[in-house]
Parts: sequence; C-alpha cells; structure tokens
Amino acid sequence: MVDRRSKKKNTRTHQRRMRGFPVWLHYIPGMQFRTENEPFKNEMQKFTTKIVDMMKEEMLFYWQGGPIILAQIENEYGNIDSIYGKRGKEYMHWAAQMAVALNTGVPWIMCQQDDAPDPVINTCNGFYCDSFTPNSLKKPKMWTENWSGWFQSFGDPQPHRPVEDVAFSVARFFAKGGTFQNYYMYHGGTNFGRTAGGPFVTTTYDYDAPIDEYGIVRQPKWGHLKELHQAIKICEPALTLEETAELPLGL
Repeated sequence: MVDRRSKKKNTRTHQRRMRGFPVWLHYIPGMQFRTENEPFKNEMQKFTTKIVDMMKEEMLFYWQGGPIILAQIENEYGNIDSIYGKRGKEYMHWAAQMAVALNTGVPWIMCQQDDAPDPVINTCNGFYCDSFTPNSLKKPKMWTENWSGWFQSFGDPQPHRPVEDVAFSVARFFAKGGTFQNYYMYHGGTNFGRTAGGPFVTTTYDYDAPIDEYGIVRQPKWGHLKELHQAIKICEPALTLEETAELPLGL
C-alpha cells in the first residue's frame, strides 16, 4: 500500500528538482542545479553559448536584420535565490557576466531579479506591474510577463481573467512610465504527451489567452486588447517624449 499524502509530497519534491532539466543532467557527478556549482555552470554555459551561436548563424538578432530584440538569462531566480544564500548570489552574478560576454548585440534581462547587475535589466512578471521600478535610472521599465490567465489544475474551476482587468493593467503601466509589455500567454497551447507545468496541473496551457490553445480567437479578450493597443499607438508621441511633467487636476 502507498500513502497518497507521501506520494504527493515526493512528487512535488521531484518536480522542484527536475523541472525544466533533462534527466541526464541530474546524474552528472557533483551536480547541483541553479547555484554556485561548477558542473552545472559548465553545462549551462555550453547550452547558452550553443543557442546564441545558432541565433547568430541564422541571422536572427536585431542588428542582423532579425526579430530578436532582447535575450533573457535565468527565469524568476530572484523568487528563490534566498534558498541558496551566498552561493545563489554568486551564481546569479556569474550567469549575468557569462551572458553579457556572449556579445549578442541586444540587451540581456533577468525577470524578478531586483539586484540584477549592470548592464543586465531587471524586469517584472505578474498581473500588475505599474508600481514596478527598475534598479537603475539607466534601465527601462519593462513588463516581461503579463499573465492573461493561469494554469488549469485538476479539480479547480477554469481560470479566467477578465479582459477589462488586463486592459486596465496595461494602460496604467504605460501611463506610469512603462516602455515594454509582453503577454504571457497571448497564444495558448498544449503540453506534449503527459508533461505539464507542475504537480496536479493539466496538460492544457490554454491560459485564458486571447488566442486559445487551438488557435481560435477568444472574444471579447482578443478584440478588446486590439482596440487598447490601437489607442496606445495613437498616444505614442506623448508617451515617448523625453521630458515629462505632472499637471495638478484639482484636489
């Protein structure tokens, strides 16, 4: 007999250790993920270098005439780096330096990393990022994940974020100095096979996105956001002024 509570706990522990990494990486002697660890850093640098080289060969960076305007190293590491203590901070700084040294010709970002070292830009992920401030006046205010919905878990109601809330959050972000905003997700999808985003999460990655996991436009979310961005485009001259001024509108 198997204790279901014990099974759930073991599953969660396994997911935290292995999520996003190939199984063979786990078996390299001395391997410790996402911390100051030479075996992990060696594999990470080889992988990152390979990806950057492939992008350069295919002429995909902006300065080559391609569509890539940004590059990201690590993902929301600032949410968990305190677990690793000093070694976590050392690893984070190493990752930033390693990435910059690859000379992509485009800015590097670290999302949810408030202490991202220059010239790496720290960015915000969340439902609302209008109050976010980058850690340097030299860095733009960027929202790299605006969550249009959420994961679907077994036994839970289908996640839904009203489009009015999404649109208001975007408008307020740009009104308060935002320079870049990215929807996560804009087009939903479906995980391969039985893989999923975490324990007790279904294989759907629909995410209540403006375009659903089958490629079908979801109304009114898609149309409402289209009109929002048309309005923001009209306001582009005012939003991109180099100098700003605050005008009192009464008590």
